[in-house]
Amino acid sequence: MSQPKGPNEEPNRSPPPVEPSATSPKGQLLPVYIFMGLVLGVIAGLGCNIVFGPEDRGLIWTVNNIAEPIGQLFLRLLLLLVVPLVFSSLVVGVAGLGEIRKVGRIGIKSFGYCLVISAISVGIALTLTNVIRPGKRIDESTAVRLQQRYGREAGRQVEQAQGAKSAEPVLMQVIKTLVPKNPITAVASETPNMLHLMFFSLIIGMGITLLPKERTATFVAALEGLFAVSARLIDWVMHLAPFAVACLVFTNLALFGLDLLQALLGFFVTVVTGLILHMFGVYSILIYWLSRMSPLEFFRRIKLVILTAFSTSSSNATLPTTLRVAEQNLGIPRDIGSFVLTLGASANQNGTALYEGVTVLFLAQLAGIDLSFGQQLIVAYLAILGSIGTAGVPSGSIPFIVLVLVTLQINPALIAIILGLDRFLDMCRTVVNVTGDLAAATYVARSEGRELKPGAGLQTAPLSMAGE
Repeated sequence: MSQPKGPNEEPNRSPPPVEPSATSPKGQLLPVYIFMGLVLGVIAGLGCNIVFGPEDRGLIWTVNNIAEPIGQLFLRLLLLLVVPLVFSSLVVGVAGLGEIRKVGRIGIKSFGYCLVISAISVGIALTLTNVIRPGKRIDESTAVRLQQRYGREAGRQVEQAQGAKSAEPVLMQVIKTLVPKNPITAVASETPNMLHLMFFSLIIGMGITLLPKERTATFVAALEGLFAVSARLIDWVMHLAPFAVACLVFTNLALFGLDLLQALLGFFVTVVTGLILHMFGVYSILIYWLSRMSPLEFFRRIKLVILTAFSTSSSNATLPTTLRVAEQNLGIPRDIGSFVLTLGASANQNGTALYEGVTVLFLAQLAGIDLSFGQQLIVAYLAILGSIGTAGVPSGSIPFIVLVLVTLQINPALIAIILGLDRFLDMCRTVVNVTGDLAAATYVARSEGRELKPGAGLQTAPLSMAGE
């Protein structure tokens, strides 16, 4: 995708959007196939649970020898690709933020606004999930069996490590938690250390911004290629999702029955409530207070962007429409809009950060793991950072969530429980993402003393449209 440029800036370095399947007929049908797999898994799983019971030997044999292996193949393929995807996308994304120095105040205001609003969205996620506790709304016996099956993968080792750390000063614990001694060993184990991986990626990305562009161009191009290859392969793996969802949902419902469905409904309500609060609560306040606009007028003017984001589930695919609406309907000057909105498509994914926070806490609750306040802060940190490194394409947050679960020593097979709902929730959170980009652009324009005059941009040269 060609990046639009303002008159005083170079193109923003960001991972090239990779969405090979979203526009193809096959890609458009994938969510339908996943939903069909979900329905089939629900019907078969509940039917077997009611007819045979979770202790039936034939059912247990079917789960262990057919359904679970197919689901595990899908999860292992995701884990195989998620480390290079997260590393390359985060390094290139942070390196791209180095261009902020070249645009001065606009860049600093844009990134600062994105960071603060992402933190607010994660705060809403953690608060709602702790209040509603959707993962705890199940029968006690079911909770015990879930904990036995999906609890910590390496509980003894984790407890020993936590015991060893408790004797150290707090500052030393923080340093050891965040900073790896060896970045290779941090990701070479069965359970990659997400905090170490992301810290190393941040350091590399920051290092790139300190060097002349010509000295790092080859390295950045190689990482962009790694990102493109990883994203394409994950896109291919996602085509196995309908079969994997059917098998994994069958496994879970055959063993745990209706209680799990009730918890899933609570998860859905929690996510949607959080997105609505952020969309119409937080954004309305910020638009009125910082952008000095009527929130109702703002939402009326961007309705085309909202519909496009909801239908494509992709911030990148919506970007051309976002650029056009920002200039024509909101009157955002092109030099500000092109920079802020392009940056926002990869680094201002508030809805994604909120979704990731709710999902990780929900799955931890299902696994019977009560995350401490400190652990929840780590989840918040990862979600905010992940909103920068997550690809702006459909289901782009799934690999990230899998890696966070592995980091927390939670069985990543639990991700299957929410996969069937992910596409619809993806559509909802993408609306929040792109709305946040436009809210940020109006704030930056106002703070720069620009008057928002809808249609004013039409007097200049035709708008350059970015395409996938």
